[in-house]
Amino acid sequence: MRLKMRKNLVFLGGSLCLIWGIAHLIPTGNVMKGFGNISVDNFHIINMEWINEGLTLIFIGLLTIVATITSKNETRVIKAVYFLAFIMLMAMSVLSLFTGFKIDFLPFRLCPFIFTVSGLLILQGIRSGKMETLSN
Repeated sequence: MRLKMRKNLVFLGGSLCLIWGIAHLIPTGNVMKGFGNISVDNFHIINMEWINEGLTLIFIGLLTIVATITSKNETRVIKAVYFLAFIMLMAMSVLSLFTGFKIDFLPFRLCPFIFTVSGLLILQGIRSGKMETLSN
């Protein structure tokens, strides 16, 4: 039971990451309009980086979800996937804390917390012991 709970926490962390990534992409057009009159190059750079962060979050979320659902048992590869997802989310959290957190706009201020919570939930998948599949 405890092992299944751990796997469900990993699934929850990946899902939170996936949902935040999708939510990140939805307002892209409005975000870009908010920059006003900037050069074409700057527009494309900011647009690319905004989309890149959303896609990165979606990838991390999907990777952990698929690894969790398809793994019949815990392997070093699964642990490595969870650990690397955790490290990336912590790096994104620190970056957001020193950049986006300074902006007076709630979604930017939520990023470090959401990244940290997602990463910590995924980290639960690294704990020792066999994990059951979600379908069991």
